[in-house]
Amino acid sequence: MAIPIYLLDISDDLQEESEVNYIALVDKPAIQMDWQKFNEAVKVCFNEEKRIISGALMVADMPIYRNDSHFGEYYAVFNAATIEKIAIKFYQKGFQSNVNLMHDNKMIVEGATMFESWIVDRSLGKMPMKGYEDTPDGSWFGSFKINNNEVWQMAKDNLIKGFSVEGLFNYELKTKVTDEQILEQIKMMLSI
Repeated sequence: MAIPIYLLDISDDLQEESEVNYIALVDKPAIQMDWQKFNEAVKVCFNEEKRIISGALMVADMPIYRNDSHFGEYYAVFNAATIEKIAIKFYQKGFQSNVNLMHDNKMIVEGATMFESWIVDRSLGKMPMKGYEDTPDGSWFGSFKINNNEVWQMAKDNLIKGFSVEGLFNYELKTKVTDEQILEQIKMMLSI
């Protein structure tokens, strides 16, 4: 069965609603990259003394499986140009403290702020974090200071493991692919 791939995009216009307006702290990041992942064992993206969590927010060109009532089964992809627009608009609108748990708008996290972020661009010397060295250019990384004791404990207890962006996007149908083709793409990305 062929599954469609949609390229997700946003508008540069600050007045338009297409944007990422929250970063969710989740137990199963869609990009399949946890904060604590480095050779599957060493914890390098989690600073307990400073209460900082860091990791990938978005990975350029990674197919993300989705199944919803509007589109059915599909893969969503953000390219490098879209990720850059998302990061810029996120900061322009002052959303650095817009954090929730598990994409639940009733679980807004007070005391969590993104204080740094960057988009990987090796030509400019902007590299991925240690443990994510093979993440493609155009991917977005960030660090959050967590002053919320309850949320910090959830992170320490491994109940939340990574980031997931939340927002409204424009969908453009790119192609249809078979499950086997997507599995091959995912295997290639995970083995990088």
